[in-house]
Amino acid sequence: MSRVGRVERTTKESSVLVEVDLDGTGKVEIDTGVPFYNHMLTAFGVHGSLDLVVRATGDVDIDAHHTVEDVAIVLGQALRQALGDKAGIRRFGDCWIPMDETLAHAAVDVSGRPYCVHVGEPAEFNTFTIGGNYPFVLNRHVFDSLAFHAAIALHVRVEYGRDPHHIAEAQYKAIGRALRAAVEPDPRVGGVPSTKGVL
Repeated sequence: MSRVGRVERTTKESSVLVEVDLDGTGKVEIDTGVPFYNHMLTAFGVHGSLDLVVRATGDVDIDAHHTVEDVAIVLGQALRQALGDKAGIRRFGDCWIPMDETLAHAAVDVSGRPYCVHVGEPAEFNTFTIGGNYPFVLNRHVFDSLAFHAAIALHVRVEYGRDPHHIAEAQYKAIGRALRAAVEPDPRVGGVPSTKGVL
């Protein structure tokens, strides 16, 4: 069964297309107009073994916020679409990612109940911008939007780190790997992995 999602969304602030294949090999094509975000989504897709296409245009001349948020919304919707009824998946996944001096952890429950817990980013980077137009504080906004629109429980924490690039990248990689584990087919599960019978 194909586990592919494709969602387009256009507002006055952005136009976004996302295509995702949960059973891919990490082939990505990312163009958001925000170079550092391209880098993060590439890391997310490659380490999540997702085939991922993201094409977005937006008012990045004003600020990257709208485009970054809208891409996260559409990515979450495409993931939710690709998951279908979630029959036969592992449901839970987690991953630790060390990146030089940084250590990050992500845990995912493909629960159908959206929730995001995000802790540990050093407060001194709250006003820091990476690559000229990606405010560090957008990390939390991306993870909140992704969790809500994918209808997953997502817990992300930074244990420690001192380089904002490494801190952001370790989190994106950890989420990709955790999601990869959660959506993998489990040969021991015949139906939906829930005592309720539905996720």
